[in-house]
Amino acid sequence: MIEKLKSIVQEYLRLSELAIDPETLGNQQESIKINKQISDMQEKYELAKEYLNYHGQLEEAKEILNAESDEDMLEIAKEQKKESEAKLEELEQQIKIALLPSDPNDDKNIFLEIRPAAWWDESALFWAELLRMYLAFAQKKWRRTEIVEEQLTDIGWVKFVMVKIFWDKVYSLMKFESWVHRVQRIPDTESQWRVHTSTVTVAIMPEVDEVSIHIDPKDVVMDTYAWSSCGGQNANKNQTWVRLNHKPSWLIVDIWDSKSQLKNKEKAREVLRSRLYQIELDKQQKEQKDIRWNQIGSWDRSEKIRTYNFPQDRITDHRIKQSWSNIPSVLAGNLDEILNTIIIENQNILLTKIEWQNSTVNN
Repeated sequence: MIEKLKSIVQEYLRLSELAIDPETLGNQQESIKINKQISDMQEKYELAKEYLNYHGQLEEAKEILNAESDEDMLEIAKEQKKESEAKLEELEQQIKIALLPSDPNDDKNIFLEIRPAAWWDESALFWAELLRMYLAFAQKKWRRTEIVEEQLTDIGWVKFVMVKIFWDKVYSLMKFESWVHRVQRIPDTESQWRVHTSTVTVAIMPEVDEVSIHIDPKDVVMDTYAWSSCGGQNANKNQTWVRLNHKPSWLIVDIWDSKSQLKNKEKAREVLRSRLYQIELDKQQKEQKDIRWNQIGSWDRSEKIRTYNFPQDRITDHRIKQSWSNIPSVLAGNLDEILNTIIIENQNILLTKIEWQNSTVNN
């Protein structure tokens, strides 16, 4: 382990020197690439440096205990040995987690899709609250969001909304928000004070490029429409509304937010790629559920992952069986504690599984 940590420190220092090399600074693409590598290594480097420091103190204490006879020096060495061993044990767990294989999608932007389970008042209200919660969470971190698709029923109910969040490593933080969120509360219209239950489905999809998922142009039918208001001279008569129909998957994407048909077409293809990629990702994770990197959840789209119980002011995540209070604060975008707890639990599950696999191989 010591040699591994030394190599991490050496590589980080090498990249840091390379980043300020005039030749690198003169090549913008190369400079961005190297600084990204440095950023990705930052946590591992800090942990490795700290571990090596305490390991050196431990070895020094051991030498003093073996060679020194002065009582005062021996007492100091004993304390140093005890402190170093405790710190090394703590750091070892953090290092194991930091060295876990990363999800290749972790550093990507995401598409966040929210759908009410039915067109009921309570589900639609909760849908709007979850949307505001995620937007507030992203905006608290000064990240850009953009509503890219929204569909309504014939009577004006929301079918779903899709938002793109531009944020380094946002997928790594929010990927566990996917699937069913349940709300339990007494609606304002309830005269008998009965608690009603309704659900909203959330999907988190990584943004993907054309290399990651190929779409055969022959499989896509594009239709264009004029986005009209209630009439009058301000109605848009241009064919800017773009609908893509992907025949093999039956997926349909509608984009109309831009006045440019070309921009809407590009955005629609981007959304379609992410949806197709997510379908393939779900399929792979179900087929490889015993070895998948993300251990939390069953990857069943009908799975209820979280309940927001308003009468008891309690939010419960059913995957890790943990609860939090202060629903108004969470719905205001203060999601850090919940998300970080789930991520740490996932890391611990993954670490346990890898250690078990390694022990099985060694035995």
